Amino acid sequence: MIREYFGLTDEPFGKDISPENLYLSLRFKELLARLDYGVKKRCFCLVTGDIGAGKSTAIRLLARNLDENQHKLLYVSDSNLKPRDFYRELLFQLGSSPGYLRIDAKRQFNQLILDYFEKRRITPVVVIDEAHLLSHQMLQEIRFLTNFKMDSLSPMALILVGQPELKGTLAMQIFQAITQRIQVRYHLSGLTLEETGAYIAHHLEVVKARSQIFSSDAVKEIFAYSKGIPRVINNLCIQAMLDARIQSSHVVDREGVLRVIEDFRKF
Repeated sequence: MIREYFGLTDEPFGKDISPENLYLSLRFKELLARLDYGVKKRCFCLVTGDIGAGKSTAIRLLARNLDENQHKLLYVSDSNLKPRDFYRELLFQLGSSPGYLRIDAKRQFNQLILDYFEKRRITPVVVIDEAHLLSHQMLQEIRFLTNFKMDSLSPMALILVGQPELKGTLAMQIFQAITQRIQVRYHLSGLTLEETGAYIAHHLEVVKARSQIFSSDAVKEIFAYSKGIPRVINNLCIQAMLDARIQSSHVVDREGVLRVIEDFRKF
């Protein structure tokens, strides 16, 4: 509907945009650089950011760029896992049949990680997504993942990814042993006003827009409401373009964006 009306080659602001067409803001590039460093140095990393800020996109891009001959990605996003199931899931991803008891699965995992690193010369990269939802028991278990060889250099990279409240949880006294081990930290904040405009223009350029569709005042309202969060920007832009079509306009103006925002606030 939007594509045909505005003469585009594809639907704009889609979530399935290819990695080559991603808009890379300054802070997004900084996050990628720190993740790259964390993987190369086998660090314990903490990544936080609001919903829709681009954390998962960064992890997908990191995974895409990993050399399979040098790294093995292990990805977990089930926040309801108990320690035993957690180790079993990682072992399944490593192609191993896990022991039934937690202590057996844990010992098996530790040995397999060492085998990957020391014998195969492959660095495991463990990514735990939605980590802000993990139980205190699971967070304590994660601490044990960093205890290889009496605190010597870890044979793997460990990346915790979650919403901002994860920082507050880890600041609690009971998790001090975890926070002291974190070597790379990064909070992915929203885009600036200038970046929001560039982000919108970039997405329209990807689908071969022939003219500037969003007015500068419209961009300002989108930024003010979205706080620069890409997922919110995408939703606003799609609905604002639909509104423009209803209004028989090929320009998204401030009034159109405000109409969409008013509708958003009803839910």
